[in-house]
Amino acid sequence: MNQQVNNLIMNADENMGQVERSPMDEQLFRKQRLAAALRIFGRFGFDEGVAGHITVRDPLDPETFWVNPMGRSFKMMRVSELIRVDHDGNIVEGSGILNGAAFTIHSQIHAARPDVTAAAHAHSIYGKAWASLGRLLDPLTQDACSFYGDHALLDDYTGVVVDMDEGERLAQTLGDKKAIILKNHGHLTVGQSVEEATWWYVTMERTCQAQLLAEAAGEPKPIPHEMAVHTQKQVGSTLSGWFSGQPLFDVILSEQPDLLD
Repeated sequence: MNQQVNNLIMNADENMGQVERSPMDEQLFRKQRLAAALRIFGRFGFDEGVAGHITVRDPLDPETFWVNPMGRSFKMMRVSELIRVDHDGNIVEGSGILNGAAFTIHSQIHAARPDVTAAAHAHSIYGKAWASLGRLLDPLTQDACSFYGDHALLDDYTGVVVDMDEGERLAQTLGDKKAIILKNHGHLTVGQSVEEATWWYVTMERTCQAQLLAEAAGEPKPIPHEMAVHTQKQVGSTLSGWFSGQPLFDVILSEQPDLLD
């Protein structure tokens, strides 16, 4: 890896390369990134019916968050269509239908984790398939090491998450980790930026796919514990997640600028 890039990724004090913005400018920027993230999910085929949601905390009122309205395709999402929701489930800005599961899950995560700016969840095929096994991922590849010791397992299924107690239990199980596998459901990721949460979701989906393929082909040989821990520090940091997500946003914004409307 280019040493300059390696130094950037390893130095978390660089504040993820963010520039200083006014609160109003930061709000618009986060909304633009959220709309772009939803388009990215659409590009990867993570949409299925009305399932799936990504949220970002509002910088002007941190007790509220922006989310995609239920029933609008990820592939067609625009900034102007996002809705802002408070922790009582009220839509305080924008118009549309609030997904009950989105509110139950994300409101509890945002309340429990002040460090979390964004959270992402969808019903993507490999995440669902892996979740049916009720297991944590193994450190089979360099990319998988991003999650080594840094993802949790909600090990029972109790139906669609619409009960606030269940949302609170999910947030408690997530703890201070970047991702959680929801048994018989799928996976969810969080980050200090929309880019980070989005990247962890994408690469976790691919990690689930890689382990499913490896186990179908034979008996995978995991990376030893000490090397997995070392690699996690290299590829699993907040800055690494933010940096790795940048190309996805560059491409979608170049190809689909109408999402900014």
